[in-house]
Amino acid sequence: MQLRTVRLDHPDARKLNDRVQLEYTERYGDPDLTEMDPAQFDPPAGLYLIAYDPDGTPLATGGWRAQDHSPEGYRDGDAELKRMYVVPEARGRGLARRLLTVLEASAREAGRARMVLETGTKQPEAIALYTSCGYLPTAKFGYYRCEPNSRCFAKPLVLPAGAPDDDGGPAAGLRHTAGAGPAAAEGR
Repeated sequence: MQLRTVRLDHPDARKLNDRVQLEYTERYGDPDLTEMDPAQFDPPAGLYLIAYDPDGTPLATGGWRAQDHSPEGYRDGDAELKRMYVVPEARGRGLARRLLTVLEASAREAGRARMVLETGTKQPEAIALYTSCGYLPTAKFGYYRCEPNSRCFAKPLVLPAGAPDDDGGPAAGLRHTAGAGPAAAEGR
């Protein structure tokens, strides 16, 4: 598996986004209408990744963007997880968990205090993933904060004193290549 840093408007990112939007429409009746600018995911204020198989087929995607205190309920130092998605034919391989680990490390290195995400009640597998990775329910934020099916979660990114920042966990063995590749559902 190879992780590549891409922009949100990269052709493979657009293809995967189209697939996740179809899944949102099947589950909720509408696509995700959250506004996102590709520049919001540019390092160091964000990161957008695609996981590819050895043949160069994009299998999973996810990113984070910096958020700070706002009327939409964000707090200073938030990193908002967006567009976590694994194609159905690649699910069950631990891709989302490994991608999440790399995204959390990136946000931590960028000085963000916590990772936040919004998902919905019609995505129980996403809720199970995030809670198993240490995410806890938090006050609602973002575009869907007033929707009854919306669920928001947060996880502190600051490591306790003396804790190693690389435990050889799920992200170990993933090769991350910035700008490499063709042109260098699991949460909304």
